Amino acid sequence: MRLSDRVTGSFVATLGVLAAYGGSQFPPVPGQDVGPSVFPMVIGAGLILCGLMIALGVGHSFEDEAEAEADLAEIQGLSQQAMPVNPLRHRLRALLPPGLLLFYVYAADRIGFVPTAAIMIFASALAFGAKIRVALPLAALAPIAIHLIFYKLLRVPLPPGLLPMPW
Repeated sequence: MRLSDRVTGSFVATLGVLAAYGGSQFPPVPGQDVGPSVFPMVIGAGLILCGLMIALGVGHSFEDEAEAEADLAEIQGLSQQAMPVNPLRHRLRALLPPGLLLFYVYAADRIGFVPTAAIMIFASALAFGAKIRVALPLAALAPIAIHLIFYKLLRVPLPPGLLPMPW
């Protein structure tokens, strides 16, 4: 059974509305601008946005281009079935997220959040096909931005370790 994009997009948007509504029902924390309602409401807003984009067909042209390229490759004899598949590489890629989670648990207190997150982002970016020129700046900037969000907005302290942040 195949569902249309309008049905699945509407379902995702409805799920977002429910998440945002549920988050808005949390009581505020006295003396704080940011309470427990912020995270579910942000997730709900993201789900609503993504669901509406799916339902309205935003990005559908990319799927058409990919299907046309696949048809052209099949005509030229370069079907995906003929391409060599490395099953060991796929198995190792599937083990990467739990491995990185264990790495974070054991390394974050010793070397700190920022270096640990940088290593994790760099490793996962390379493993999932990013080029080094994209993976390096991402690994350098994303942990700092995430630390800033957790420390300033959410007021959650993260392990300082070898590279404490100035804020």
